[in-house]
Order: sequence, then structure tokens, then C-alpha cells
Amino acid sequence: MLDVPIWLWATFGIGVVVMLAVDLFAHRKEHVIGFREAARWSAVWVALSLAFAGLVWATLGAEAGVEFTTAWLLEKSLSVDNLFVFALIFGYFAVPKQYQHRALFYGVIGALIFRAIFIAAGVAIISKFTVVLFVFAAILLWSAYKLLKDDEDDYDPSTNIAVRLVRKVVPVQQEYAGAKFFVKQGMKWVATPMLVVVVAIEAADLVFAVDSVPAVLAVSDDTFIVYSSNAFAILGLRALYFLLAGMLDKFRYLSKGLAIILAFIGVKLVLQAAHKTISASVPEIPSLVSLAVVVVVLAGSVVLSLRHPPADDASLPEASGAAAPLEDGASVEEPAGRSSHQHRG
Repeated sequence: MLDVPIWLWATFGIGVVVMLAVDLFAHRKEHVIGFREAARWSAVWVALSLAFAGLVWATLGAEAGVEFTTAWLLEKSLSVDNLFVFALIFGYFAVPKQYQHRALFYGVIGALIFRAIFIAAGVAIISKFTVVLFVFAAILLWSAYKLLKDDEDDYDPSTNIAVRLVRKVVPVQQEYAGAKFFVKQGMKWVATPMLVVVVAIEAADLVFAVDSVPAVLAVSDDTFIVYSSNAFAILGLRALYFLLAGMLDKFRYLSKGLAIILAFIGVKLVLQAAHKTISASVPEIPSLVSLAVVVVVLAGSVVLSLRHPPADDASLPEASGAAAPLEDGASVEEPAGRSSHQHRG
């Protein structure tokens, strides 16, 4: 474990709070996020992430800097699958485009909290039971296999347990009320569809965390490196969504690239576990090699996708149209063009 100074933890924590506050202030008025605005914010998040990587490098050493960069880029690439699910959720619940950023903002806050719990638990388990690394490796290799075979479950927001639970427990009206979660109807408070949407986003992130957290734990077992890299990747996820919205289906080979990356990280984890539990003579894959593999495979899959676009240029579902049912048994008119996308986990 790295000897991380308190001031670096404080810098990270304060930085995250400040970035969230700036982002919220910049988007205090609901509006549709265009390509140029998304590109500017994406550049900001990438620049901040690389700057923090430089700070980690200067403070904790070159190895820590490489591990942070690898974990950040790995989480960034794996999170692309989340974008498909976000599009499906927005389309299913007919979220007006001007409210989508706010929904993702709340989703990011929840993701930061749940990832902290998952990562803390993962690091604690690994420190006491190193053999669990083999279990994590199996999860990654199975996820890679499913991606390569296109043998994954379709994501349907209506079947999500958390979404169904909210509908059962809380009365939900059909109409949106801006970005509010609750509104008062007569003498009682009822939820708006925005609450259900955020719950669906959080539930989807928990599913993705099943293999993304083990993946970054294969890069580093240090809590600071793993969580800070996850946080920076998650913070930039909203801008990445609006940057790539409508273009995700063009990256037809990206899932294959992610499968290769997951398989590689799974093998890395097996070697790491064997080195710690079986014999010190078992070689481990250096962090710099891991970074190189992630960069090359990710770039290669993107370039290949752009050079060989799909014949059917189907776009992702638009978040417009009639809202999906918010109570069991209600009728629904789903948005045109709604489709399902397979997901990991």
C-alpha cells in the first residue's frame, strides 16, 4: 500500500467537491447539451484527470502515476457501455433533453458513493483473502467471453428491481416537473419520473461495477489510486455521453476491444494472484505494459470502427415521445426507435 499523505487525499476530496459545484453552477439552467459544449467539458475533464495523474506521479512516484493513468483509462473505456444504457433509460422514460444532464449529475454523485463502498470492501477483502483475486479474474474472463460472443442479457429498464421497488413504494406521477424528484398534489407528496430515472441509472451503475471494480483492482490494490481514478473517470462520464450521443452505434468493434482488455486484465489478475499465493517466481505484468495494452487496443478498436462503419446506421433512441408507464398495468406508448443494448455483468 502506498503512503499517501493526508494533504493529497484532501486535495482530491476538495477538488471533487469543487468540480461538482462548478459543473452544477455552469448547468444551473436546464438546457440541451450540444456537441461543442460537450466537447469543451470533455476536454476539461481529461485535462484535469491528466493533471492529477501528474500530481500523483510527482508525489507518489512514477509507478503510482502509471497505475493511476492505467486505472483511469481502463475505467473510462469500460464506462462506454454505460452510455448505451443511459440512452436506453432516457429513451424508455422519455426524459426531455434539457433535463438529461441533471439526471446524470445525480447519478454521478450516487456512483461516487457506491464505488467508494465497493472499492473499500474490495481492497479490505483482498488484503485478508488474496485468493479472492482468482474469483475477480474469473468474473473478468467471463465478462470478456460474453462480450466476444455477444452473449449478454438485454437491458430493459422496466424489469429493473430497483425501479419496480420505487414504483411499488412511492406513488409516481406521469409528468415531469423540471428536475424535481417530488411534487405536492393536494395534501400528499408524489414522486416524478425523474426519481425513477435516477434510480435506474444508479442500479445500472451497480451492475457495471461488478466487473469494472475488479478490473481496476487488478491494476492497483491501493485505495487512493483505485478510487481517485474511478472518480475522475465517472466525473467525465456525463460530458462523454453528450459528446458521443447518437454516434455510439458507429463504434461497432469497441465491444470486441473491451473484451480483449477485460481478458488481458483477467490474465494479469491470475498472474498477480498466483504470484502472491502460489509462488513468487510467477511473473507479474508491469503497470506500464498494462497501460500500453489498454491504449493500443482501445485506439485500435475505435480506428477500426471508424474505417469500417456498420451498414445499418441505426441511431440510439431519442429521449422524446410519450413517457413509459410509471405504475404497473399502465398503458404505454414507447418512443420511436427504442432498442435494447446488451450489457456486461
